[in-house]
Amino acid sequence: MARLVMKFGGTSVSGIKEIENAAAKIAQEVKRGHEVAVVVSAMAGETNKLIEYCRAVSPLHDAREYDAVVASGENVTAGLVAMALQKRGIQSRSWQGWQVPVICNDAHGKARIEEIRAGEIEKRMKEKEVAVVAGFQGMTPRDRITTLGRGGSDTTAVALAAALRADRCDIYTDVEGVFTTDPHIVPQARKLGRISYEEMLEMASMGAKVLQTRSVEMAMKSRVPVQVLSSFVEETGSDFPGTLVTGEEDIMEKEIVNGITYSEDEAKVTLVKIPDIPGMAAKVFGPLAAANINVDMIVQNISQDGKSTDMTFTLAASDLPRAMEVLKSGSDLKGVEIRSQENVAKISAIGIGMRSHAGVAQTTFKALAEKGINIQIISASEIKISVIVAAEYTELAVRALHAAYGLEKE
Repeated sequence: MARLVMKFGGTSVSGIKEIENAAAKIAQEVKRGHEVAVVVSAMAGETNKLIEYCRAVSPLHDAREYDAVVASGENVTAGLVAMALQKRGIQSRSWQGWQVPVICNDAHGKARIEEIRAGEIEKRMKEKEVAVVAGFQGMTPRDRITTLGRGGSDTTAVALAAALRADRCDIYTDVEGVFTTDPHIVPQARKLGRISYEEMLEMASMGAKVLQTRSVEMAMKSRVPVQVLSSFVEETGSDFPGTLVTGEEDIMEKEIVNGITYSEDEAKVTLVKIPDIPGMAAKVFGPLAAANINVDMIVQNISQDGKSTDMTFTLAASDLPRAMEVLKSGSDLKGVEIRSQENVAKISAIGIGMRSHAGVAQTTFKALAEKGINIQIISASEIKISVIVAAEYTELAVRALHAAYGLEKE
């Protein structure tokens, strides 16, 4: 007998037929003797509809009331799933975030979970009752409803699994698992049986949309095995049909590169002729951090005259207008030319095997050069190498690197 947390995403509960399918899978795990808790998202498209309602009423809405509105989608799904389980003779009860409770900070719209007090749910699980928890939501220290941001139900599920000391957290979605790259770009992409937390974290942060980055961080910190699998196959999580995200020590064969990811929501900013004196980098990135603008790859040229240098960094394209405003209003950057460029993409090769193999970067550079793709920026870590290229070459670059590292189906 195992203790499981099963999470169903929006496409997996998009209608009554899909909710019945999810309930059937939960029932199968219960009949195997497992203790089960469930986390659900809102029905596909429901959160977008609620967001539009908020914008229609007030473009500059109160973030607290916004959370109260958009959190309601998960409440509906939780109740319907609980009903579907009861119809199958399984004890079940729906739980909203404040009832668990899921304690968050007060950053409305993008709150972070600080604690889950899962004692009552654990007690019910031992009594063979299935708790169906509304994902994506929690409560602030002031007892207000808050939400975790896009993909937040993944984080709820992993955090609940950690609080319950669950044996595994199964994330049911509309894909069969984690692939070596986007199958829509490379039809020969192959599903991975296992992947390390570190690799999954890099893939999630570099553009793979299978799991929310914060959920992977939490899984790695709490050592919760997470399986990504499809709701639309016959097998349940206990049959292990998906991709298991686990510790590196549990993976026998460590591939040099396990995946190629891409992100097209990228922009590049270049500051020309910045004074080459101590503290200038802090004056550039401090105001950006204060404006909650995340900066990714940073390159600074060597100063030839000892007086000025150039600096280039990347950020999300959606943050570019705000970043340019912050930089141009900075009194410390007067006289500095600020250039921006959109239509760039970040391509990354990721694998824990990079730690023990030489020549990985050379393979990337050679594969792109052979396709005539110019590299604008390069960044590397222990298990990742990323490059910035013109967005028009995104698919070609992904295909080239996927082939260069031999990631096609066997």
